[in-house]
Amino acid sequence: MTDRRIVRGRIAGFSPWEDDFGYSRAVAAGDHVHVAGTTAWVDGRIEHEGDPYHQTLAAFGVGLQALAAYGLTADDVFRTRMYITHVRDADEVGRAHKALFGDSRPAATMVVVEGLIDSRMMVEIELDAYRAGLAGSLEGLSQ
Repeated sequence: MTDRRIVRGRIAGFSPWEDDFGYSRAVAAGDHVHVAGTTAWVDGRIEHEGDPYHQTLAAFGVGLQALAAYGLTADDVFRTRMYITHVRDADEVGRAHKALFGDSRPAATMVVVEGLIDSRMMVEIELDAYRAGLAGSLEGLSQ
């Protein structure tokens, strides 16, 4: 398992592309946390190849794990974005979204894209979350 850490309000250590491409998995901005695109890439491999429903659950699982490092949960998510590689997968991706967020019902966008960084990936998601007072709990984080 990789080292996942908060550095000055940023979370890292979820994928090899973070260092290669120079980004963080999640970044806190005040009381908001923005989670970068996540896929079913888990512990060095793509999970649930060919299964859009379970890839979506896995991708959201990665994003929710990043939020958990800030003490946030699915209930704190106010916006989701889903990028899918084929329109035929929309119902399964939407069904997975509802399974996770059906009660809280965040604002959501689903877009069909030509492809993702690995052709076995069927869905990529982004999350935005908010919790009043979060910024105060992040003060003083070390590098």
